[in-house]
Amino acid sequence: MRNESIRYLVVPGWQGSPDNHWQSHWQRSLPNSARVEQHDWLTPQRADWVQALEQAIDAERTPVILIAHSLGCVTVAHWAAQASPQLLRRVRGALLVAPADVERATCAPALRNFAPIPLQALPFPSQVVSSDNDPAVSVPRALYLARAWGAEAGLLADAGHINVKSGHERWEQGFVYLYRLQARIDQRALRRA
Repeated sequence: MRNESIRYLVVPGWQGSPDNHWQSHWQRSLPNSARVEQHDWLTPQRADWVQALEQAIDAERTPVILIAHSLGCVTVAHWAAQASPQLLRRVRGALLVAPADVERATCAPALRNFAPIPLQALPFPSQVVSSDNDPAVSVPRALYLARAWGAEAGLLADAGHINVKSGHERWEQGFVYLYRLQARIDQRALRRA
């Protein structure tokens, strides 16, 4: 995918995305991409993570597509629920991979300050991709979040948390979802023209 007028912002989840994580591979592969850096990857604070995302979007002068994983997806939902209309207009779309259900009983205590998860429709096209055996979110909950956010939903078989531990390093097939999202963004722009 080559679109110089779009900035791809990678939004990692809890503990960041190591060098062999698909988000890191994608950041190196996609032109015009950057990562949202968090001050504390290990003990995330919702307000801090949302502010870091806000600052990254605000620093861009071109439209952005967000590529989020796990807790990064929840961060995007929190940001969108409180962002200014001016900044919301800069986001053309979001790919939300393996959203972490921070409200589940087995959620790590370090992540619980991200609950409750905002359930407002996102004001930009979005695509949720989850797995039927993700320990961080059940299938019904992933589909519920996708519906609430107004996102298309994709469900992978036996893909775990779609991270390095589940064997998703380069995750080339994930680009299909990014391309699909990009096509929806382009169609939306044509309808508005």
